[in-house]
Amino acid sequence: MSHALPLLYAVLVWFVGTGAVLWLDRRPARTHKLSLGIATFAAALALWCLAETARSTGTMAAFAGFTCALVVWGMHELAFLTGTIMGPRRTALPPGSTGWRRFRMAALTLIHHEIALALTLALIAGLTWAQPNQTGTLAFGALFAMRLSTKLNIFIGLPHVSTEMLPESHRYLVSYYGRARINLLFPLSVVACCTAVYLAARAAFGADSDGAQTSYILIFGLTLLGLIEHAFLALPLRDARLWRWAMPDTALVPVNTPPLGRAHDR
Repeated sequence: MSHALPLLYAVLVWFVGTGAVLWLDRRPARTHKLSLGIATFAAALALWCLAETARSTGTMAAFAGFTCALVVWGMHELAFLTGTIMGPRRTALPPGSTGWRRFRMAALTLIHHEIALALTLALIAGLTWAQPNQTGTLAFGALFAMRLSTKLNIFIGLPHVSTEMLPESHRYLVSYYGRARINLLFPLSVVACCTAVYLAARAAFGADSDGAQTSYILIFGLTLLGLIEHAFLALPLRDARLWRWAMPDTALVPVNTPPLGRAHDR
């Protein structure tokens, strides 16, 4: 199989899936319950499909596992953006909050979502345990790790964090963002992303079957996208414009962030 096909598929599913979640979130609030209900049903079917395809080493099983993992991830993202699963704290950071107090309050804004993601990862790992097709588990695990890295880097502070895609109801979260020219975690995160990209590429070229090769190319594409997303945090590029088609009625205006050079608790 051509190496390009699974790579293009990974990019397409990620791009369209992200846009679909943003589009559904921007619909009137009265539609959110129905959208989330359908997404939850789709996620349940995806979990069943993950368990079924985990026993197969074929190419189509690799595509199916990858797609199902992103469907489940999309459900969680929609639950977060609609405010269904977030955390008990839903107000802005009080002025002057620093150190452990700031971290604790920031954690309380997201903790239920993070726990839900971690439990889902454990469930997917359990459903596919000791099975030959680990595409879904690797994909969801990569998304979880990269998202956690992104959130920590945003909290500590980076110069060009995009805030345009946050819905109005979530814009208080920006008060928890740090802003600095660079932080010590960011280079480590980039190295970790580069390592994941390299390991996926190496595994793809060393695979002994088309199914395994497809699986690792899909993961390579996903980790490469994660590396690019990290780069957007430090570069003066507005990645929100990529999804302008999914938010046609939304003005892509960034929310004010702390002045450059202040990261609250440094």
